[in-house]
Amino acid sequence: MNETHNSDLRVIGMRGCEDMVSQVDYYLKDWHETSETFVTKADLPRFGSGEAKGHILQSMRGQDVYIISDCFNYGVTYKMYGMNVPMSPDDHFQDLKRVICAIGGKARRISVIMPMLYEGRQHKRTARESLDCAVALQELIRMGVTNIITFDAHDSRVQNAIPLAGFDNVRCTYQMIKALCKNIPDIKLDRDHLAVVSPDEGGMSRCMYYSSVLGLDLGMFYKRRNYAIVVDGTNPIEAHEYLGRDLHGKDAIVVDDMISSGGSIIDVASQLKQRGAERIFVFATFGLFCNGLERFDEAYNDGIFTKIFTTNLIYRPNALKQREWYAEVNMCKYISYIIDTLNKDHSISDLLNPVTRIHSFIDRRNAELAAKDEM
Repeated sequence: MNETHNSDLRVIGMRGCEDMVSQVDYYLKDWHETSETFVTKADLPRFGSGEAKGHILQSMRGQDVYIISDCFNYGVTYKMYGMNVPMSPDDHFQDLKRVICAIGGKARRISVIMPMLYEGRQHKRTARESLDCAVALQELIRMGVTNIITFDAHDSRVQNAIPLAGFDNVRCTYQMIKALCKNIPDIKLDRDHLAVVSPDEGGMSRCMYYSSVLGLDLGMFYKRRNYAIVVDGTNPIEAHEYLGRDLHGKDAIVVDDMISSGGSIIDVASQLKQRGAERIFVFATFGLFCNGLERFDEAYNDGIFTKIFTTNLIYRPNALKQREWYAEVNMCKYISYIIDTLNKDHSISDLLNPVTRIHSFIDRRNAELAAKDEM
């Protein structure tokens, strides 16, 4: 890992990303065999009115800069007219632009690592709507950003808004599978005992990947919506209809990019139970839990699901981390690999498509299980 780098590497963590940046810095220092930090501090003071400015605390001239931003960290607050105000995604995005502006075009290259893409769910226009995600991406590129790295984008086709810039959509498949095997030691990764289910038609490509690399059967729910009315900005779901093979006696993995309110996931898990599925595991890259955790507590106590896996790529309140039904998937080492590889100007294709690593992991696990059975 201590190869020659093309330029000095600097990592900037936006507010709320301190723990992640600290872990990333740990790996980078270990691989580069140095005790000097790669982290550059950025200050974002605010006036009493809530207005802010960005301030970089050291020179960025000629540096290869990686800015890590969690636009969904509502645990960060600021003072405005004497009130503590939680930072919204809009606030975080504005702060990101302030830091880029403070760099002042002096860096050799700027890459933004935004695990959950800002306005990623507003990726297409319906009637007279704004195209917020596309505009945000274009704005970052105009400001001098070279690469945008995100994880499990709601719709990766939004990269068409910036066709001449770098846009990498990273999967969490390998880390999710490892976390499942670690937390559920008796899980059997074969089509006789396990199936993959998509909660809607939009997530089919995500689930097809899991199904293909694991060799599992694939099922899907489609959402029957009432398009005559709009509730909270969307057409309400009237029912989930299932398409797929019989699940009786099998465990099931429900895969989605995020858990927002959680209503759809709980409804899907409940219907899988009604169809005879044994244990229900939920893989969601981002756990927002916008409407609280109580409905998940109730569903877990009713035996509707066994475990929910989400990554540490966005803010997770302590109340979530303490839940018996929750398991966290740590992505910091993976982010460190991406930063280190890009800094060397090497291809990250192998990191973006971890099929070989997944198969190697499953082979090792199967060999270990076979050895235990022989004892």
